[in-house]
Amino acid sequence: MSTKTFGERIRELREARDLSLREFGAKLGGKTAAFLSDIELGRRYPSPELLADMAKVLKTTVDDLKNYDSRPPVQELKRLTDEDPAYGLAFRRLVEKDISPEELMRFLKNKPERTKEK
Repeated sequence: MSTKTFGERIRELREARDLSLREFGAKLGGKTAAFLSDIELGRRYPSPELLADMAKVLKTTVDDLKNYDSRPPVQELKRLTDEDPAYGLAFRRLVEKDISPEELMRFLKNKPERTKEK
């Protein structure tokens, strides 16, 4: 994980392609320079659809861009706990046990991947 922010990554890739905010906006279907500037400054975040378009224009992947998005995935966490209350219990236990983000990431990195059955 990098110390670079999501907006800094967007700006870095945009500048590497020698695109002004206006040119970038035009390639994204007419987004304004002000709107894109807000994204680069961390005041706004793109929708999933816009994120995919940005990745395409910047010749990177959505996953690459998401690696710089440090916002907590609140909506996803709410959805998971609504669908399965065990997630709520697990999250609560993480907090109660005072497990640091670094400890959790180490655990996840060392845990073998599971394949989901469909």
